[in-house]
Amino acid sequence: MPDSVALQIPFTSLMDAITSLGLEEKLKLLEAQIAEAEDDLLEQDPTVLADVAEARRAYRAGEYQTLQDYIADRSAQAS
Repeated sequence: MPDSVALQIPFTSLMDAITSLGLEEKLKLLEAQIAEAEDDLLEQDPTVLADVAEARRAYRAGEYQTLQDYIADRSAQAS
């Protein structure tokens, strides 16, 4: 379990830190937040959950192709 630290940082200090960032740095932070939100949404999407469940069922049943087999099949098709 990772250790955690409780911090009390005044809101004005956070605002100062954010406003002092350049546009590129702010964009990176925003993109990271968007990516995290998208991941959270995908993890709750019923279609994605059903696809994952189906993939797990197929794997347990032995209905899958290894990467090596896939590459070999593609090479044979290209020949």
